[in-house]
Amino acid sequence: MVCTLGRGGRVTEQGRMSKVLLFVSSVLLCCCRTTRAEIFTSIGQMTDLIYTEKELVQSLREYIKAEESKLAAVKSWANKLDALTRVSTADPEGYLAHPVNAYKLMKRLNTEWSELESLVLQNPADGFVSNMSVHRQYFPDEEDETGAAKALMRLQDTYQLDSEAFSKGKLPGVHSNAVLTVDDCFDMGKTAYNDADYYHAVLWLQQALKQLDDGEEAVVSKADILDYLSYSVYQMGDLPRAIELTRRLVAIDPSHQRAGGNLRYFEQLLMKQLREMNQDYQPPSEEPIQLGTYSRPKDHLPERESYEALCRGEGIQMVANYGVGGQYEPHFDFSRKDEPDAFKRLGTGNRVATYLNYMSDVEAGGATVFPDFGAVIWPRKLLKVPVSTVGAIILEVKRTPVHQTQPRKLSVGFREGIKAGGSWPVT
Repeated sequence: MVCTLGRGGRVTEQGRMSKVLLFVSSVLLCCCRTTRAEIFTSIGQMTDLIYTEKELVQSLREYIKAEESKLAAVKSWANKLDALTRVSTADPEGYLAHPVNAYKLMKRLNTEWSELESLVLQNPADGFVSNMSVHRQYFPDEEDETGAAKALMRLQDTYQLDSEAFSKGKLPGVHSNAVLTVDDCFDMGKTAYNDADYYHAVLWLQQALKQLDDGEEAVVSKADILDYLSYSVYQMGDLPRAIELTRRLVAIDPSHQRAGGNLRYFEQLLMKQLREMNQDYQPPSEEPIQLGTYSRPKDHLPERESYEALCRGEGIQMVANYGVGGQYEPHFDFSRKDEPDAFKRLGTGNRVATYLNYMSDVEAGGATVFPDFGAVIWPRKLLKVPVSTVGAIILEVKRTPVHQTQPRKLSVGFREGIKAGGSWPVT
C-alpha cells in the first residue's frame, strides 16, 4: 500500500534537500484519511490476460474440432461418391439401364450435391472469430509490447546479463523454462533498432543469428537478421564488420537493393578512413561470422551507473528488507517548479511525504534504491496479523519547498527492475 500525504496552502518551510526516513517496525497501525485509491499492478492485469488466452485456446480447440468434424463429413461424401462414379463411368449405358440408378443419379445431383455444397460453405471459424473480436479490446497493443521489450533490456543492463543466458531463461536467482526463440530475439533487436538503440539491437540480433546458425527453426530469415544487424553494427562504428555482414547478406540475396547500396557506401567510407591512416584495404575473409562485442553508449543520466551497481548489490549499505513495486525510472514523488498543477485534482496541495507498504514478494530483484545515499532496500512482504502489521516500511519526507528544489541535489528513491515475480502497490 502506498499512502500519499498532501499539504494545502503556501509552502513556507525551508530546506536544502529531501530527507529519507526508514522505519523498521514489528507493529504498525496506519491511520489516515480515506481517499480515492488507484491500483497500479501490471502483474494483475497480465494475470487477466493469461485467463483470456486460456479461453481463446479453448475456443480455438472447439473451432479445430468443428473443422475436423466438417472435414470428416466431406471426406465421407467424397468416398461414397468416388465409389459410385467408378461404377457408373465403367459402363454408363448399362448403369443407367437400371431405373433405380437413373433415379438415384437425378436425386444426387438435385438434392445431395446441394446439401454437400451447404456443408462446405459452413464456416466453423465464425464462433472463434467472434470470440476473438470480443477479447481483442483487452489485448496489449504495440506500445505495451515495446515497453515489455525495453523492460527486458533495462534488466539486462542493470544486472549485466548476457544475451545468450537471458534467451535461455537463466537469470540470477531464478530458475525457469522460459526461453526466447530466434524470432523473439529478432523482435527484441528490431524494437531497439526502431528506437535507434543500436547497442541493444546488436546484442539481440547477434543472438538471433547465433541461434539460427545453431539450427533452431524460425519464421524470420537469415537475410532479414543480417539486414538489421549490418546497419546496427555500422551505427556502432564498426565499419569492417558492417561490410562483412553486408557481404554475407548480398551472398544470400543478390537482388537485395538496399544491401548492395549499403555495401558500396560502407566500402567507400572504409577506404577513405584507411587512406587517412595510410593503411591498405584488407579484403574480407570467408570465415564464419563472429559475434562483435561493443560497449554501451554513455548514458545522459549521471546516477544510472550508481543505480545499477546498487541494484546488483555492489558496494551498498544494507538497510532493511522491503516489499517492492514494479520497474520504475528515477523520479520525484513531489511536483517541481515546472509542474505546479501536478496534484491539482486531489485538492490537497503538493506532496510532503510518501508512505510505501507493499503486499507481495518477488523472486529476484526489485529493491528500492537511493543512489545519493548508496543505500538499497530489498523486498520483503509485509505480514498481516490480527492486530498488527509486521514488515519493513519506508517513509520519504519532502522538506525542500517546491519552488526551491534542485533536482540534481535531491536524493531520489526509485524501484529497480524486478527479475522475477510481481508486486501490488496501491496509491
